Order: sequence, then structure tokens, then C-alpha cells
Amino acid sequence: MCYIFATQQSEDTMPIKAKISNSTIKNLQPNDKRLNDTDISGFHARISANGKIKYYLFYRLNGKQVNYLLGADGQITPAQARDLAKDKSAEVTKGIDIQSVKKEAKEKVRLSKLSTLGAFVNDKYEPWLETQNAKTAKASIQNLKAAFPQFLDKQLSEITAWELEKWRNEKKSSGLKPASINRRINTLKGCLSRAVEWEVIEHHDLNKVKALKVDNSKVRYLDKDEENKLRQALSERDDKIKSQRASANKFRQERSYTLLPDLSENIFADYLTPVVLLAMNTGMRRGELLGLDWQNVDLTNKTLTVISENAKSGKTRHIPLNNEAYNTLKDWKADSDSNGYVFKGQDGKQLLEIRKSWAGILNNAKIEDFRFHDLRHHFASKLVMASVDLNTVRELLGHSDLTMTLRYAHLAPEHKAAAVNLIG
Repeated sequence: MCYIFATQQSEDTMPIKAKISNSTIKNLQPNDKRLNDTDISGFHARISANGKIKYYLFYRLNGKQVNYLLGADGQITPAQARDLAKDKSAEVTKGIDIQSVKKEAKEKVRLSKLSTLGAFVNDKYEPWLETQNAKTAKASIQNLKAAFPQFLDKQLSEITAWELEKWRNEKKSSGLKPASINRRINTLKGCLSRAVEWEVIEHHDLNKVKALKVDNSKVRYLDKDEENKLRQALSERDDKIKSQRASANKFRQERSYTLLPDLSENIFADYLTPVVLLAMNTGMRRGELLGLDWQNVDLTNKTLTVISENAKSGKTRHIPLNNEAYNTLKDWKADSDSNGYVFKGQDGKQLLEIRKSWAGILNNAKIEDFRFHDLRHHFASKLVMASVDLNTVRELLGHSDLTMTLRYAHLAPEHKAAAVNLIG
């Protein structure tokens, strides 16, 4: 092992030699270029043309020449640079390549920044999700970040079952429903499982966090009175929008302004009524409805297709259209552009959000504790109460097995009554 301390010299200049101190550094001029310390071999200061000074330790180790940066003047004092030079000289004497150690430490810091949850999601997980389902990837990532903001700057290895249990307890205390908590946790588990699969981390222990029990027996659907009120509110909303449009165009015509599209001949004023009616008659999820394309609607054979990219299960399914669903799509096609997405926003692109209009119609109809997703339950409940077998309901809803569909079983009490009467 060979270690030699020296002072790097330029061929065209002779360095100044003096003990590096406050006074010698203060008197150092750009033309001096370098000041070699007289006490510590290899310890020197360099001054740039604009007067900036940096401290270095030059050494040779096993034939390797290195000019090790100790720090810049202003960030460290000459005395601190001297102490650091002594420490690093001692390490070199022991055969330690301090420059390599420094590079390894920087690389470790760089990698640690890349292995935070936020960095992993942005750099690896989100791009992968987009290749799986581009339409849902953005929403999935937004939901993940919104659910776990306190984890985004944590190392993946620091996101433990205990940390997740604390998060879950906070959410339970805040009133978040068990099903919602379970969905968020499963999203995080899926993300970290990919990190293990791609060898970003060796393992995670989030599987120790067992799902909360969820009572799926309670199903919210519209009773006959509520359904009538919802339909009435939708009809009144369409009439109101058409009336307002006619009034606005009259005002514009009188002032020679450009008229807005006439709605007087339309069946529907906008997207809301057809979206709700389709949900009630097909059981489609909101994302499936808003992602529906006219090319997947077959009015001739009265069927529509939920393609795998839009389906939560990832599987394509075909839904027959009853009379109301068929007439709704036929009328909406006459009212709107029949190319591309069935439901478009004002920019002509896919309609992404209906929360505001949906909340407004529930308020007008005086219906409480009812989500848009409950229209799917309404569809399934009406089928079961009409004595449709559960396996058929499962197929229409797109459930992978009967487990989820069984929540509607209690709505067909006559089947249970018929069963016990067989031995009565």
C-alpha cells in the first residue's frame, strides 16, 4: 500500500507557500492561484479568477492521484478546513481512499432519494400502470398520493405494518368507512409489492395489516317513491335548462350576439339524465359509463360492450339493453355527436366528472344518503326482487365470483320461503 501527500503544481506558476490561516486567505489574490500549506502536506487553497476560494487535500494512493475537495471558503473557515485536512490525511494514511468513500456516500444519498415512495411512484409505478390501463392510471396515482401524503417522502423500507396501522387508526377515528380504508390500503400494498418484484426493496410487511370486516349485507337502493322523485327531478332539470337556453338565445338574438346551440328539439338538455338512466338500467359503474364509446354500442342488436380497459375486473362483458336503456341511447345519439365517447365534456373530450350535477339532482329530489354507485346496487336489487337468479346478476354486474353478488340474496325472501316450505 502506498500513500503520498504532495502539493499539485502547475507547470507555468509557482505556488505560494504559507500556513493557511485567516490572514493568509484574506491576502490571497486571483493572480496567486494557489496557496500551499506549510504544515500539512497536500493541504492547499485555490482561488479562481473571480476570487472564490476552495480548500483541497491532494494525495496519491496506490498510484491514484486525487485532489479531494474539503469545502469552500465562507462555508467553512480556514481553521475548519485545516482540521478536516488533518482528519482526512489520517484516513489516507490508513489506506482509505477518501474520494471513493465520498462518491459512495453521494450515490447512497442519491439512491435513497429515488427509493422514497413518491419517487418510486413517479419514476416506476405510474409509468407501469399506464401500460396496464392508461385510462385509470392517473386517477389511481392521484388517489394513492391523496390517501398517503405523509408516506411520500419516506423510504419504501420505512413504510411498515406499524406505520400503516397508525394511519388506519387515524382514519377510523375520523369516520372513514372500513371499505374505503381497505381499498386505500390495498392500493398501497399493490404498489410496494411491485417494488419488491422489481428488486427496489427486499420485502415489505404490509400483509400483516389484515382487512377490516365490512358488512356487505346492507344495500342502498331506491324505493319506489325515491325513484319517482329522482326521475321527476331529472325531467324538471332538463326543462329548466332548455328554458334558460331559449331565454339566453332570445337575449343574444336581440343584440345580434352569436346564438348558443338550440336545445328545444332535444330529448335531453345534457348528459346527466341519460347517464343516470343508463346506470339504473345496466348496472354499469361510473367509470364504465364515462369511458363508453359509440363503437361499443350496438343499437341494432340492443347490446353494449364494456371493454376490458374500462372494466374494473379487467374483463370484457356484454350487457343487453332493455327498452329504457335502448331508447335512452337512441335519443341521446340523436341529441349529440355520435362519434367517439358517448358522453363528452365541453371540450369535446371524455366527460370525467359529474359530481356537482349529481349532487344537485339529489338535493332537488330530496334523496339522502345515496351515492352514484348505489344506482348499480339499485339495478341489481331490482333484478333479484324480480326473481332473476344470482348467477345471471353476477354476469351482468361483471363480478368475478358470487361472493360480491350474494349481498343481494336477502332481497329474494320468497326463494327462502319456498325452500323451507318444501319440508313443511
